This record gives sequence, structure tokens and C-alpha cells, in this order.
Amino acid sequence: MKPFLLVFLILLTSCDYFQSKKVSTEQLLEEEMQAINWNDVDDYPTFSDCDGANTNQDKKACFESYLHNLLASHLKNQIIVVTEDVSDTIILKIHIDKKGQFSIRNIDMDSMTQAQIPQLDSILRHSFDSLPKIYPAIKRSQQVATEFSLPVIVNIN
Repeated sequence: MKPFLLVFLILLTSCDYFQSKKVSTEQLLEEEMQAINWNDVDDYPTFSDCDGANTNQDKKACFESYLHNLLASHLKNQIIVVTEDVSDTIILKIHIDKKGQFSIRNIDMDSMTQAQIPQLDSILRHSFDSLPKIYPAIKRSQQVATEFSLPVIVNIN
């Protein structure tokens, strides 16, 4: 009788090891979403002019170069008069949503630059009015929103 009781107790306590835990799909999705590095995308946002770029870094460089060239051509047409020399690096915080809509979230510039060129904020914002279609960033085959900083060097003598 003792061996039978011993085997019964072993089987009774060991059954807990074979039970599987039920995990909800919401919990699995939440864990997966936290594991994804959303700051690192598979494909950067791009314009159709950047289709020849092969690597992700080439696409990013092409995209930023296109924005810089558009900005430079727009600023070239502006007449800006200052009373003192201005030398500043302005940081544009750019947001591209998952539908490819471009927006400037913030323009970070020195207070002296702002005082010397008060219209610079609106000039920078309007310089991107004629952007072509933007293809949004891709992460795991899904279109995602991205934000990045675009430095603009202003040097007026």
C-alpha cells in the first residue's frame, strides 16, 4: 500500500508541471510591441526621386539631401536683412506620419537669431510647401510615423 500511495502522491504533484499557461493574444501583442525598437525603422521615408538608393542609409541620405536642397533653393530667393552677423545651427524637428504627411513640430534656434530674423520661422515652414509625395517609413512591413532632426546652418554677414 505504501508504494501505491507514494506513486499516487508523485503523480498528483507532478501534474502541475504539465499544465500549460494560457496567454491571451492581447498580452502577446503587448509584449511584442514593447520588444520592437520603433526608433529603428526597416526603410526610411523617401521620395520617388530616391528610388535608386539601395541601402537604408542611402535612402536616409537621399531624403535629407532632398530636403536640404529644397530648403536652400527657397532660402536663396529670400531677401534677409540683419543688423548684426548671424551664425547659428537651427534644428528642425520633422514628423512624417504613417500616411506620408510632412510637418515641422519644432524649430530650435538661438534667441539672437530669432531677434535678428523674426520671419525665419515662417520662411522655414513655407519652404516645404511644395514637397512631392513622401512614402512613409516601414517597420515590419507596416507604414509607421517617424520623427527626426534636420540641422540647418544659417550664416549671414
